Amino acid sequence: MSQQAVAFRYAKSLLDLAIEKSVESKVYEDMKLFSTVCHENHQFYLLLKNPIVSHYHKLTILKNIFAGKVDASTMAIFEIITQKNREAVLPLIAEDYLAQYELYKGIQKAYITTATALTAAQKAEFTKIVTDATGKSVEVIEKIDESIIGGYILKVNDRQIDTSVKTKLNDLKMKFLN
Repeated sequence: MSQQAVAFRYAKSLLDLAIEKSVESKVYEDMKLFSTVCHENHQFYLLLKNPIVSHYHKLTILKNIFAGKVDASTMAIFEIITQKNREAVLPLIAEDYLAQYELYKGIQKAYITTATALTAAQKAEFTKIVTDATGKSVEVIEKIDESIIGGYILKVNDRQIDTSVKTKLNDLKMKFLN
């Protein structure tokens, strides 16, 4: 069985357990924290995949980092995964849990790239636009990229709206070259 299939099943089981215990939102935050740690600390990520490091040591490290910061259900999945020698799958489980939770709650992610930080009113306007278009609750993820000069790039699922000055200048350049 592929690691992705294994991760999907564990994530599904964790979501079911979390819903049963009414801690699905807390576990969601825990999985976001775990994913952030994996993305920001490549050594930690490599440690989970390293077959030379014993499973006991990996569990000890997980406990040292996350004990007291995450829900008991999250710690339980860490323990179960390490007992089954599948620590390398933990980052995938976290990603799958996040995706399944967002599907369960009807959360739509909207990625907005701007040259400067959005004001609260602008962020609320983008949230309203995407909510109206999708009919789902929206989580706006903001990225600042000064190279776009002005305007914005909005990505929702496989759709993109690009009103950036950089793109308009590139389009104009291509028009003059042709």
